[in-house]
Amino acid sequence: MKIAVGSDHGGFEFKEQIVRFLAAAGVEVEDVGCHSTDSVDYPRFADQVCARVQAGACERGILICGTGIGMSIAANRHRDIRAALCHEAYTARMSREHNNANVLCLGGRVLGIEVALDIVGVWLETEFAGGRHQRRLDMLS
Repeated sequence: MKIAVGSDHGGFEFKEQIVRFLAAAGVEVEDVGCHSTDSVDYPRFADQVCARVQAGACERGILICGTGIGMSIAANRHRDIRAALCHEAYTARMSREHNNANVLCLGGRVLGIEVALDIVGVWLETEFAGGRHQRRLDMLS
C-alpha cells in the first residue's frame, strides 16, 4: 500500500512520527510536506495529498493540522475524496468500514501521539464492508 501524507505546521511533528510508524509497518509513504514548523497554508498540502489519491498514485492519504478540521474541510472539497476526521480508534474503524474513507485527518494539537498511532493502525487494517454502505456512497458520487 502507498499512502500520501501531508501536514501544516500544526501537524508537522505528528506527521514525522506517523511517517516513521508507516514505514516501520512496511507501508510506502509519499511525504508531500510540510517539512518544518514554519507557518504554511494547509489547503496546499490537502490539495497535494488528494490529487495523489484521486490519480491513483496513492491508495489513501493522511492529513494532519492543529485540529484536523481545516484539513478535513479542504480535503472533502475534492471529488471522490472521503476524508474523515477521527479522534479515536472506533471512528477510524467506522470511517473505513462504513464510509470507505480514503483520507484520514488528525489533529496534532488535540491528540496524544499514542492515540494518533492507534487511529492510524486501525484505519490501515480496516476494510470497507460494502453492501448497503456502497449504496450510500453511490449517492455521494
